[in-house]
Amino acid sequence: MSNDVIPVTVTILGKEYKIACTENGREDLLNSAEKLDNEMREIRDSGKVSSTDRIAIVAALNLAHEFTQNKNQSLNHGISEQLSQLRQKIEAALEK
Repeated sequence: MSNDVIPVTVTILGKEYKIACTENGREDLLNSAEKLDNEMREIRDSGKVSSTDRIAIVAALNLAHEFTQNKNQSLNHGISEQLSQLRQKIEAALEK
């Protein structure tokens, strides 16, 4: 694999889009496009939003919210782990 830019075709709501990305990023792009397509189809099929533009905006907001929550959970987990390690070091030092 390389960092050469290649065109990748993704399909979202039945429309094809050519996106330029690196060969290394191809798989991530395809996975992201599939996730976006699924999110947009779910919103469209709910019947609450009909305009493709609005579906795209709602999907983007949903995915951004999901990303933010996952990022915060990851940060919190990392901080908790660091605090736990710090507590163990302090307890070990106090026992000496």
